[in-house]
Amino acid sequence: ADNLSDTLKKLKITAVDRTEDSLEGCLDCLLQALAQNNMETSEKIQGSGILQLFASLLIPQSSCTAKVANIIADVAKNEFMRIPCVDAGLISPLVQLLNSKDQEVLLQTGRALGNICYDSHEGRSAVDQAGGAQIVIDHLRSLCSITDPANEKLLTVFCGMLMNYSNENDSLQAQLINMGVIPTLVKLLGIHCQNAALTEMCLVAFGNLAELESSKEQFASTNIAEELVKLFKKQIEHDKREMIFEVLAPLAENDAIKLQLVEAGLVECLLEIVQEKVDSDKEDDIAELKTASDLMVLLLLGDESMQKLFEGGKGNVFQRVLSWIPSNNHQLQLAGALAIANFARNDGNCIHMVDNGIVEKLMDLLDRHVEDGNVTVQHAALSALRNLAIPVVNKAKMLSAGVTEAVLKFLKSEMPPVQFKLLGTLRMLIDAQAEAAEQLGKNVKLVERLVEWCEAKDHAGVMGESNRLLSALIRHSKSKDVIKTIVQSGGIKHLVTMATSEHVIMQNEALVALALIAALELGTAEKDLECAKLVQILHRLLADERSAPEIKYNSMVLICALMGS
Repeated sequence: ADNLSDTLKKLKITAVDRTEDSLEGCLDCLLQALAQNNMETSEKIQGSGILQLFASLLIPQSSCTAKVANIIADVAKNEFMRIPCVDAGLISPLVQLLNSKDQEVLLQTGRALGNICYDSHEGRSAVDQAGGAQIVIDHLRSLCSITDPANEKLLTVFCGMLMNYSNENDSLQAQLINMGVIPTLVKLLGIHCQNAALTEMCLVAFGNLAELESSKEQFASTNIAEELVKLFKKQIEHDKREMIFEVLAPLAENDAIKLQLVEAGLVECLLEIVQEKVDSDKEDDIAELKTASDLMVLLLLGDESMQKLFEGGKGNVFQRVLSWIPSNNHQLQLAGALAIANFARNDGNCIHMVDNGIVEKLMDLLDRHVEDGNVTVQHAALSALRNLAIPVVNKAKMLSAGVTEAVLKFLKSEMPPVQFKLLGTLRMLIDAQAEAAEQLGKNVKLVERLVEWCEAKDHAGVMGESNRLLSALIRHSKSKDVIKTIVQSGGIKHLVTMATSEHVIMQNEALVALALIAALELGTAEKDLECAKLVQILHRLLADERSAPEIKYNSMVLICALMGS
């Protein structure tokens, strides 16, 4: 400790005299002390006021410059030393040193700036004002193609510095993106994929930048998809794959990149992981199976990538995903059902899948989850059935396959997401199917549950869908028995309220259903319609200038029918 104090005193004198030899001895002594006990030595350096002197020692011509920068880098590993480094005026001379031609000076300067920026707003601000980021990016560009170990070490330090500079700071990340850092980093990854440390740095940088929406377009204009998939295929270790997954997930939210990833062969890698891990009960493997299958579902959210993988229903990927549905693994059942829901986004795909027996597979899956079932699997399977029921030609086929019976088993569910999808599936199935609408409309249990859900104020989606299904049962069945069931269950007031909805489509559906009630069963419904103040509501709809023409038209049709009372 005494030795250190002597060194610091001596350093003060030699720093002024600039006698290089004795200066070098003092600096070596400090580096040694920092290596032995960094924190304590840093505190002493701060107390001695020597930091201010360092600014004058950071000159390009001196042989000691790299050592001074090295000391600053080591000192700035401590959080309490970062602001003092900024206050001592070290940032501007350090940034100037980035123009040096000496590799060791560049390395230590990059380390020093990176450490000062780590989690330090003041450090980042000072580097920003001194224009440090642009110089570092220029270096990355010009050194990008050189693959000797010393250069790769420097590139790694520079990447790390940019990371610390911009981490979790949107405006600085946006600045780096505008400076064109993304294509440079992608190029680095391609050239230096054998260098683990540099590769890892690039991945962390991508992970941070990919969170920003503005980065996605830049990423899409590079060959990042190809590079990441190439790198992914080489990885055996779980942690390394995990790192790549963390970059892939935010990137795959962009439709153009989804397609690039599919074309680069990511899907085959994901399917392989699923096959490898499906029977394992190791925590890492379970996590990787989930990540791989989730990413697979995400890739299917893009229209082009989804259609490419469907391949007219003959594709290997589509067939493999189908095989997940009957599996015993909940995560795969979930991913399989979600994937089918994503494939079922156009009529052609839906018709092909229904003709090839997908409905039975989904019904079997639902059957396995009726009692104490997995809610996410129930929700996913119902989503798939709802989408499959949209094309007109599929409705009758799905009804005769027994889909309504399968779906009605979930009437007792208390989970709003399941309730919402159940209602949507039934509404799609009975569209223009009079017989099915009548059968369901006379099902007292169902109608009573709908009336109950029409009051689910906490769940607007469930409330809206229940109202729409009540109206649909009447509109598609045009049946007196259905209307009687709905009146007896107390559903009329909800249809009247629905006529005041903020959505024109729902207002219209309500008015058409009410007109059918007035035309077919006015006597039965009269009292309920009066209690619900239907006439006053119709006055309001006709008087309101904002009412759409079809609303006024259907209101008048309803008034004509009510004249019979």
